[in-house]
Amino acid sequence: MVNGVYRVRSSDRRRVLGITGPKKAVKAAAVKGKSARFYPADDTPRPKHSRKKQNAPKVRASLTPGTVCILLSGRFRGKRVVCLKSLESGLLLVTGPYKVNGVPLRRVNQRYVIATSTKIDVSKVDVSKINDAYFARDKSSKSEGEEEFFENDAPKAAIVSDQRKADQKAVDASILKVVESTPLMKNYLGSNFSLKKHDRPHNMVF
Repeated sequence: MVNGVYRVRSSDRRRVLGITGPKKAVKAAAVKGKSARFYPADDTPRPKHSRKKQNAPKVRASLTPGTVCILLSGRFRGKRVVCLKSLESGLLLVTGPYKVNGVPLRRVNQRYVIATSTKIDVSKVDVSKINDAYFARDKSSKSEGEEEFFENDAPKAAIVSDQRKADQKAVDASILKVVESTPLMKNYLGSNFSLKKHDRPHNMVF
């Protein structure tokens, strides 16, 4: 201290300037992860990193190929169908057959299905080429415009491709041989499942 004024040594002065200098301050902020002084006008979305792995869907042990199932929801609820296989998406590939109860080849969620103890042999049914992509909708079809939406026209019938029809006939032909050789199986698949007033579903054995 000289004349009541503290003097800073040259070594301390260098150390202070080295930390708080404009160039090194920017570098220190980048290293320490401090927020920037200026921000972009628009928020830029950043994808969030997820460590979760999507496991393959599990199918109930009772839902095996050839198991007769009961549909609980959808357009064909109450119908009995034959389970052909489980797809990669976890959905079940089922059929009526179509000639017996009108249920075509379709995918069904296993949550809305009751697996019964009745089984038939479907080992000779070839469904290897049917997968999830088989049921994909055609994107080339144009959607209705605003004027067509407000028109009170009759609902248009679904267009089924010739390939679908041929595959349905081939699958039904293989299943019908087994169904007709089993007594009362055709009547069983053709009947609908329903509950009466005093029925107790939790005590039933399907």
